[in-house]
Amino acid sequence: MNATSDNTTAYAALDAWIAAHFDDEVRLLQALVRQPTDTPPGNNAPHAELSARLLAELGLEVEAYPVPEAEVRAQGLQSITNLIVRQRFGADGPTIALNAHGDVVPPGEGWTQAPYGAEIVDGRLYGRAAAVSKSDFATYTYALLALKNSGLPLRGAVELHFTYDEEFGGELGPGWLLKKGLTRPDFLLAAGFSYQVVTAHNGCLQMEVTVQGRMAHAAIPDTGVDALQGAVAILNALYALNEDYQRVRSAVPGITHPYLNVGRIEGGTNTNVVPGKVVLKLDRRMIPEEDPAQVEAQVRETIAQAAARFNARRPGLQVEIRRLLLARALTPLPGNAPLVDALQRHASAVFGEPIPVSGTPLYTDVRLYGEHGIPAAIYGAGPRTVLESNAKRADEHLALADLRRATQVVARTLADLLRAA
Repeated sequence: MNATSDNTTAYAALDAWIAAHFDDEVRLLQALVRQPTDTPPGNNAPHAELSARLLAELGLEVEAYPVPEAEVRAQGLQSITNLIVRQRFGADGPTIALNAHGDVVPPGEGWTQAPYGAEIVDGRLYGRAAAVSKSDFATYTYALLALKNSGLPLRGAVELHFTYDEEFGGELGPGWLLKKGLTRPDFLLAAGFSYQVVTAHNGCLQMEVTVQGRMAHAAIPDTGVDALQGAVAILNALYALNEDYQRVRSAVPGITHPYLNVGRIEGGTNTNVVPGKVVLKLDRRMIPEEDPAQVEAQVRETIAQAAARFNARRPGLQVEIRRLLLARALTPLPGNAPLVDALQRHASAVFGEPIPVSGTPLYTDVRLYGEHGIPAAIYGAGPRTVLESNAKRADEHLALADLRRATQVVARTLADLLRAA
């Protein structure tokens, strides 16, 4: 029997094991979705405890790493416990880490299915984090179990990294594990969708802009300094800058141009009071070609100039700018080819269509591994687009057929990279 037929037999055996245990995989995902992990407020240790127990029941040894409370509270969260599962197959060979995050944004309104019901309707499992990214807790766990039960001659190791700080930047999730020296894999595969292999993503700068004026009675507005009018001047300058961004183009497929979004505005005390304070929170997405330091400097200068123009007409406005997050872009690292090639080859075979390699306008925890020089790719269970999954919107869902096939792809890829000579 030649190597090609040996491989085909091995892939068929992995596929068969996954099919035979797929109902169990779905039940695992349902249990994970039914335990809320709304972030904020970010009380995520209970979900980690549940995950650890369920993984242990499947025969996996779980290491739990609680992040100190002071560090968690300083980020505005309540509790984080990160998990690592280590499965060694041989003394030599690469270590491949698989990372998915359990923290999610709150469900919001407009659901037609219970956001934490994990109900299955027409082959789709509904619930917050069904697609992003508790789905890949299940994908990666059952890919590892398939490998563990395959009997294939393997070398190296697989690690599962289940973390709980993606929504707030990842520094207390993968960033914390890496900084503490608790892991140093040779490759990293992170939660994604099934119809593309992602090797690059945008960076993200988030800032809080506090516009301070002086309150006054609305009947005598000239005795105050209207912070809202000042904020509007700043907003107009930022939106004009955003128009300029649309003329900048990335060379990375799947990524278009930089953009800026003001996602939250707070201020004022009452309808008959000139606003004395307004707070803006903005999100600036950076394409891989941009320098984060230059981007931040330009945003700060734009705000400062808008405030200066306002003060030239009506003195007294003060502006304070605070950086909330700086997530650097991910660019492909040398050495990621074995992982990317295997994922693309097996995804194309299992899904029966070409699976492209591209970038994504999102930002992810993967950049933290990239900053440590670890070659990485993004691939997991999910539809063609974030929009299609309803991630971060009402009725988030996952097609169970995608979950099963993505598990096959990941298991086959691990088998290729860990196959003993």
